[in-house]
Amino acid sequence: MSKEVEAAAPGAEKGEETNDVEKESKSPAVEAEPSINSAAPAPPPQAKGGNLSPEASAAAEEAKRLQHQSELEARAIAQATASADASYVPSPSLLTSPSPHPLLSQVDGPSLKSYAGTESVYMARAVPVPLRGKLDVPIHITTGGSVVEYTIETAAYDISFGITAEREEGITVVKETSRVESHLKPISGKFLVGSVPCALVFSFDNEYSWFREKQVTYKIVVMPPTVENICAGRRRRAKAALKAVSEDKVSAETRLSRASTQRTGLAAEIARMEKELAEKQKSLDVVEKEESWLKNRVELRKTQENMLTGRLDKGWPDEDGYDGEEESSENEKIVQNGES
Repeated sequence: MSKEVEAAAPGAEKGEETNDVEKESKSPAVEAEPSINSAAPAPPPQAKGGNLSPEASAAAEEAKRLQHQSELEARAIAQATASADASYVPSPSLLTSPSPHPLLSQVDGPSLKSYAGTESVYMARAVPVPLRGKLDVPIHITTGGSVVEYTIETAAYDISFGITAEREEGITVVKETSRVESHLKPISGKFLVGSVPCALVFSFDNEYSWFREKQVTYKIVVMPPTVENICAGRRRRAKAALKAVSEDKVSAETRLSRASTQRTGLAAEIARMEKELAEKQKSLDVVEKEESWLKNRVELRKTQENMLTGRLDKGWPDEDGYDGEEESSENEKIVQNGES
């Protein structure tokens, strides 16, 4: 079975900075070099006469190289942190919150009064990933500027591996999912988490395998930022947040002006309509009274027509030879109503 092989995150060459930026995030997680101990090495042994032996000279050169690489890594992380903080944009939920505190809480970051700055380690050995199955390891990051370093390996066979960051704004791909030969050598990498809160999901995918279960060993270390970086980061985020808040305030003021003008116009129109409605109500009362009077008038005229026609056809009730019926009292009432 052919396999696509993924190498570990490339190391920073001498004189270069590793700064692989997430492609789908405004506040990207920046991938950097695995950490290297930057402590000053012990002085190498000297040969007789004060000159360094070849072994000591080689060790000194290696120490200088590692020191330089560590400095480049620290500079890359600092630049990535500054870039992430400068591009900070408050989430829609923070901008629509009726309280000012959620935004300030995110800008401030952790409280320095209770900040310990201790790293968190997540590790497991020989975790089974069934054939045609998948294993997700979610890790929640709440402190911006944290550096995440990971090492994974598998026993006997390769596996598909990837990392995503899930935030309110959406999902960011930190590391594209691809098959890695983690059974030959450990796969390691390091990246910076700029925008928080977020959930990092380390995915071990074995869905392509029809026959073999895989066993995964992983170690994930979350290194929180230093107090100095927290102080610098909150100031950069505060500037970015102030710009976003000010722009939103200008937009809200413009909309408020339009809404106030529209409200004034609608209120005036409603007042005019209410006045017109009152006048029409008066007219309706008059028309209803006239309608009622005219109905009685019509009934009166019908009754009168019938009575007059009866007299002409059959004569008058008080005359001799009258051939009609006695007029009812109802007709008398109708006549009286029509006259009122």
